[in-house]
Amino acid sequence: MQYRVLGTTGIKVSELCLGAMTFGRETTEAESFAILDAFAAAGGNFIDTADVYSRGVSEEILGRWLARQRREDFVIATKVRYPMGEGPNETGLSRKHIMDGIAGSLRRLQTDYVDLYQIHGWDPLTPITEILRTLNDLVRRGLVRHIGASNVKGWQLQQALEISRTRNWESFVSLQPQYNLLCRATEWELLDVCRREQVGVIPWSPLRGGWLSGKFRRGMTAPPGDSRIAVAEEHGWGERWSNYDNEYTWGVLDVLHAVAEECRRTPAQVAINWLLRNDGVTAPIIGARTLDQLQANLGAGGWELSSPQMETLNRASALPVSYPYDRDAEWQRERE
Repeated sequence: MQYRVLGTTGIKVSELCLGAMTFGRETTEAESFAILDAFAAAGGNFIDTADVYSRGVSEEILGRWLARQRREDFVIATKVRYPMGEGPNETGLSRKHIMDGIAGSLRRLQTDYVDLYQIHGWDPLTPITEILRTLNDLVRRGLVRHIGASNVKGWQLQQALEISRTRNWESFVSLQPQYNLLCRATEWELLDVCRREQVGVIPWSPLRGGWLSGKFRRGMTAPPGDSRIAVAEEHGWGERWSNYDNEYTWGVLDVLHAVAEECRRTPAQVAINWLLRNDGVTAPIIGARTLDQLQANLGAGGWELSSPQMETLNRASALPVSYPYDRDAEWQRERE
């Protein structure tokens, strides 16, 4: 396992981050422990969860495992925003909910501090100054080492960074966006902000819920029964079949399978390696329902796609670009 620096923190994190969303949902505690053990044995030190995952059970499972480890060996990230109860203040990013949120996360994780505490999305009801002031206080109190953001727009991230800078508050050191071969709009503004501001990027859903795992090929009329996609329609998840059963998806998958065969890797390993080779990406978050899935995904590191292979994947997955983003491409061609 190779290591990369997370933003401007100086912290070295494994190039693959282990996502714990499945813990307590699709994956039992015993299976979760086996996955965590294997990840650590491979040199992984970066683990991401959230208070809302399995309504806190993910954090509890991770906490029981972490209690058996040397705490300082791991970089633990969690998130706050989504509802954790029925009360009117058990959601959002108010000072009250953030304070209650960190207290609950620390209790469930059985730790005195969180290395990376992330807002799990924007809160239109709470001023960003109030959110950042509260997060800054958590860092000052030693409950949180660094702060990050997830699921925000480019202007929101830039605004937050500017406010923190002018008030000498702690700034977001990382962004956790959706980013994969089937979701490249992240490049239009978010990655530009992150590169210019030296914000680390830890993409979630690098396999888009399984679409890039290798289980899907052109000609299929329904998802495999044992796949996440099979239940996504029922739950209204973004990766549901009706959202991706189209020519764009099948065209990307055609090329993904071809490149995988060419370099003798699995489609999942190729999709994750594509992310690792993109400028600005720190550590894709790999999720796993089983130990076998984890072992397969760990094979995404330690090698590199060739430049021609990267270009082939880039061309196949390129999205139609409209104004004003199309101007960037024109200006780049002019400069060349």
